[in-house]
Amino acid sequence: MAPAIRDVVVLTNPVAGKGRARRIRDDAVPRLRGAGWTVRSVEGRDAAEAAHLARTAVQAGAQALVVCGGDGLVNLALQAVAGTDVPLGLLPAGTGNDVARYLDLPRSDGAAAAHRLLCAEPRSLDLARIGDRWFVTVLAAGFDAVVNERANAMRWPRGQMRYNLATLAELRTFSPLPYVLELDGVPRRLSAMLVAVGNGPSFGGGLRITDGADLHDGLLDVVVIHPLSKMGLVRTYPKLFTGGHVHHPAYEHHRVRRVTVAAPGVVGYADGERFGALPLTVESVPDAVRVLA
Repeated sequence: MAPAIRDVVVLTNPVAGKGRARRIRDDAVPRLRGAGWTVRSVEGRDAAEAAHLARTAVQAGAQALVVCGGDGLVNLALQAVAGTDVPLGLLPAGTGNDVARYLDLPRSDGAAAAHRLLCAEPRSLDLARIGDRWFVTVLAAGFDAVVNERANAMRWPRGQMRYNLATLAELRTFSPLPYVLELDGVPRRLSAMLVAVGNGPSFGGGLRITDGADLHDGLLDVVVIHPLSKMGLVRTYPKLFTGGHVHHPAYEHHRVRRVTVAAPGVVGYADGERFGALPLTVESVPDAVRVLA
């Protein structure tokens, strides 16, 4: 039996959720300490410092690394805890919070999230790996990734409106892309609006693009959306929140252990983070991380 968790590091992204993360942390940490946990609370001024703090926590022997932020901070922490015995806990405080959705965690109540941590037992989840980097949600590798790339280059406005404007800008000129896929070693050439590779079922705040993906099956869910009109894409978008798009004739789905995705001019994003230009090879790694849930 694993020893009871008592010594943890809480790593906070202070700007997550437009500053909500600090409030959620300040609600949660006293409850963790009141239950007998020794808690060291740290903040990273930027991604590089936060990554350093996460690695230091693991190397120094913390019994758990708890992150207070969104999916981007979860991704950063994964790079430190994946493949180790140190479990990852989550105080959700981001905009999308897809990992919190996977784990059915409270997404706006620090005290309730702290209670879940105190009651949790470490359990294992699969991760996806690209080279030496890990992700837990979905690799976007099409229209959605192109929108993300444009939005990241925009200085104004902030928040969701920036992505809405980027989507409208890309819709004016976007056309289907020529893809080359390799699905468990089998090559496939096709034209598509997007290809998504899911370790989990959703990204972007509950968009269930890889609906049905299981974080315990050792497989990746590869979704292809074949060419459709721009209005068809706009009409299909709301169905992503329910998984209704799986009935659309443009939808195609595969389950594989390894996939390579190639297309010209596309930069892949996973967990909201930039992973680099295609081609990218993704593999499923079963039980790669322990989580408190």
